[in-house]
Amino acid sequence: MAPAGDPEAISPEPTSSELLPGGLYITATPIGNARDITLRALSVLRNCDAIVAEDTRMTSRLLSIHAISRPLHIYNDHNASAMRPKLLERLRDGQSLALVTDAGTPLISDPGYRLVRAARQEGFPVIPIPGPSAVTTALSVGGIPCERFFFAGFLPAKAGERRAALTAFGSIPATLVIFESPHRVADSLVDMASLLGNRDAAVARELTKIHEEIRRGTLPELAAHYASASVKGEIVILVAPAPEPPGPDFARVDSLLQQALPFMPVKAAATLVAEATAAPRRHVYLRALALEERDGRDQ
Repeated sequence: MAPAGDPEAISPEPTSSELLPGGLYITATPIGNARDITLRALSVLRNCDAIVAEDTRMTSRLLSIHAISRPLHIYNDHNASAMRPKLLERLRDGQSLALVTDAGTPLISDPGYRLVRAARQEGFPVIPIPGPSAVTTALSVGGIPCERFFFAGFLPAKAGERRAALTAFGSIPATLVIFESPHRVADSLVDMASLLGNRDAAVARELTKIHEEIRRGTLPELAAHYASASVKGEIVILVAPAPEPPGPDFARVDSLLQQALPFMPVKAAATLVAEATAAPRRHVYLRALALEERDGRDQ
């Protein structure tokens, strides 16, 4: 949760037809339901000089719903290299540009970071206009631990590369957040069940839309369900962290030490018991010293 700010210290964007101060406004838009947009985002979109969109068709529909009409420019993976200098030139002219993605917060699985980096390098204001994100929305309803999470984006489309990525992600001690396309979700879940094991997971589909669905289960259960299910829409998969391995059985450690100490030095006994129990050698050594001291006092 972000710290609360002082409302009187915040300068709101204008709500009239007055244009915004020059800068790049990173503007979050709804991930589904068009009403999930902040008042601040609406003000920015209404009053900026131009809107920079990943797909102008998607953005035009949102603008139409909210009766907003501003110049639109496309900025995506295909034209970024050619378009970025033109956008920077607009910023040099003092224009205000609102950067939006198809849905949610820009730069999250989206091509905007090079533009943000270039704008910052030239000293232009880069202003966050926060709002919806499929990542945090899925985490809020998935019922999977979310104190720590790792956003993996989209998995590779090829099976071998996908399995290699999952193997690398599997050791991360945090919930995995993965975007997936509907036609690959079944194969991805099978790979996850095979490589990550019987972890708790959730599949969040069509978040905030009419056919919203959040399905929970273990990875094998979800893989079995989606093997025969017809899947449509935008999908976020949450995978719980691997359970922590059980700690050493120190009752057994103490028992073995008590058997070994009468016949060998403390260091040798600790080394032997550590190897037999897979307990950390230093911990076993300290316990051996404590047992020696206790037994010496008892005599």
